Amino acid sequence: MRERKSQQSLPVNGEEVTVPDVPHLRCPKCREIVYRFDDARQLSLGAIEIYRKKYRLLSAEEIRAIRERHHLTQAQFARLLRLGSNTISRWEANRNVQTAAMDVLLRMIKDLPGSLEYLRKRAR
Repeated sequence: MRERKSQQSLPVNGEEVTVPDVPHLRCPKCREIVYRFDDARQLSLGAIEIYRKKYRLLSAEEIRAIRERHHLTQAQFARLLRLGSNTISRWEANRNVQTAAMDVLLRMIKDLPGSLEYLRKRAR
């Protein structure tokens, strides 16, 4: 196996995202690519960052700030948004990316006073 750096692709929300200069190991005979743990993490984080920038989505830090500003736990926020219990955690840890539609809802909560109260009334 030889150490290499090259562009690699990873699907994010069903779209192939190409990340430049991803370190990996490559077999010179069969050309198989192997990612070490840190290399795979770099590829994943890079793909998510590129995807978020391309579609101008809120960052993980911005999502966390919205939740914390309203003094909600991840589980409470997920319940209000009718999401699975681990979804907010995945967004905030950069393990997953919100859809464009969910990003709009998050921005409404952030920018429109009363939007969270509206959701609270309907979350039952």
